[in-house]
Formats: sequence, C-alpha cells, structure tokens
Amino acid sequence: MRKALVVGINDYPGVPLRGCINDANAIAGVLETHGDGSPNFAVRLLTSPSDSIDRATLRGAIDSLFLGDSDIALLYFSGHGIIKSSGGYIVTRDFKRYDEGIAMDEILSLANQSKAKDKMVILDCCHSGAFGTPTISESKVAQLSEGLTVLTASKSSESALEINGCGVFTSLVVSALQGGAADLRGQITPGSIYAYVDQALGAWDQRPIFKTNVTRFTSLRSITPPVPLDTLRKICIYFANPQDEYLLDPSYEFTSSSAKADNVTIFKDLQKFESVGLVIPVGETHMYFAAMNIKSCKLTALGYHYWRLVKEKKI
Repeated sequence: MRKALVVGINDYPGVPLRGCINDANAIAGVLETHGDGSPNFAVRLLTSPSDSIDRATLRGAIDSLFLGDSDIALLYFSGHGIIKSSGGYIVTRDFKRYDEGIAMDEILSLANQSKAKDKMVILDCCHSGAFGTPTISESKVAQLSEGLTVLTASKSSESALEINGCGVFTSLVVSALQGGAADLRGQITPGSIYAYVDQALGAWDQRPIFKTNVTRFTSLRSITPPVPLDTLRKICIYFANPQDEYLLDPSYEFTSSSAKADNVTIFKDLQKFESVGLVIPVGETHMYFAAMNIKSCKLTALGYHYWRLVKEKKI
C-alpha cells in the first residue's frame, strides 16, 4: 500500500526541457525497490512525449494517487513551474495563457484531504517552493494536513536548474535515496533526504524547501545498513551504561601474541562502531593503540543515541 505517481515532461511546445524524463526515470527506478531488491513503491510513471500529459490526464492521475487509505502516497513532478498572482502552477503540455496547468493550491487541497497515512510531494520545477503556502494565506503560512510532507527544488522566487541533462535537485534526491541519506539502520526518511540535499547545495545555489506536518518520519526506502543490526544491538552488551568505558588490552588485537579469539571478535565489533562514529578510543588516536597500550574506548554522542534506541527496543 505504498504508491507513487512520478511525472516528467520534456516536450513543451516552444519551451522544451531536456532532463525531466531522465529525472522521472531515475526517481521511479530507485523508488520501486529497496536496496535488497524487495518491492517498495508501486510506481505509476508518466513521461512526455511517450505519454500525452495534458491537464486533464495529469489532474486525474493526481486525484487517483490521493484516493484511498494507502500507507504512503507520493507525488513527484519534474517539468516547468510558474508563479502568478494567483499562486504557483505545475505546467502541462497543453498550457495556454490563463490556463497554464494545475494550481499547486489545488494539488495541496487533494493531498490535505487524502486519507493516506502519509503523503509526500516532491517538485523539481521553477518556483516550486510556493507549494504548501496557499495564496489565501499570502504565501506566508504553510497549511499542511497531518501526515503531509513537501520537498521542493527551490524557493517560490527561484528557478530550478538542469545540468548535463538532469535536474540538480533530483540528482541529489536520487543519491540520497540510493543510500546517501541512510541512517545506521539503513532507513531513509524525508527529513534525512532534505538534510542531504541542503548540505550539498551552497548558500548561493537554489535553495530547497522542506515543509512538514508529521509526528514521526516514515522510511521511504531502506538499504543494507553499514553495521549489521545484530551487531548494532550488541552496543548495550559492551556498554551496560552509556557513560561506561570498555577496557581493552593486547588480547583484543588479532596480531598480538596474546590474542584471544573471543576478545578479537568483540574488538572487530567495536572497530565497526568506531568506523561509523559510535565509539572512539580514549587517550589514543586509533583503536589498535588503545588495545596494545591497555586503554579503553567509549561511546560518542551518536553512539549514545543508538545505545538508547537499542535499549528502548527500537532497533
């Protein structure tokens, strides 16, 4: 019950774009499965010129997306966007003056009324930041129903750029979904995607916009975690209390003449924790020297965070 409508339009009469179909195909490809190949979203892909995406067709597809009580309903659009005195619009192929496409306020209304548990709108078009702040509120107050999250390529006053046949914003979103925005459990959420995109774009670049009204982030995709979960759960065994230090000695280092198999196994786990920032050696620059010089290691602030998640049985 996870469905996504993915739209990319290149062939606008007189004002064609180059990268929108590439963007849509990339988003659809990464959303369809998790990192292990298991099914994720049921994706409906609409691209023009292969599909005739006029206003009626796209409006009907968006309406269908937000019908029902699915777990997640996700809309992605790559194409032209415009801003007028009446608000923002995503532009369809049959655009004409005074009827350029579908109003962002209209899409917002459909998403707000949807019974889907979580709704997400991702827009890679110029002026996309207008989405979620209806004209009636003078574009100053976001009006999102519970469970709705919006991620856009740029502010309402900005353009969205293409480079080498792909949208700058979408390229970053795809990289985030491929694993760049994953946490140590391998989960990728809307919040982590925004953080990834935000950090990649500088202060002088187009600025992505993130608006949400949720009580918890739902994972959009999962990948193989950098530390196996069975190993991560041992963090509470090695550190009974988060302020504890784990004392090491040469028997933990496999190259030592006094190495012990059980200790070497534990040390490998601790080294994995160090590699992802959960543990640091105390008084040494490297875990190897901490062991050889009979020093200890301890949890970092991030390590304490995951210690707490394991302790509360959230991992």
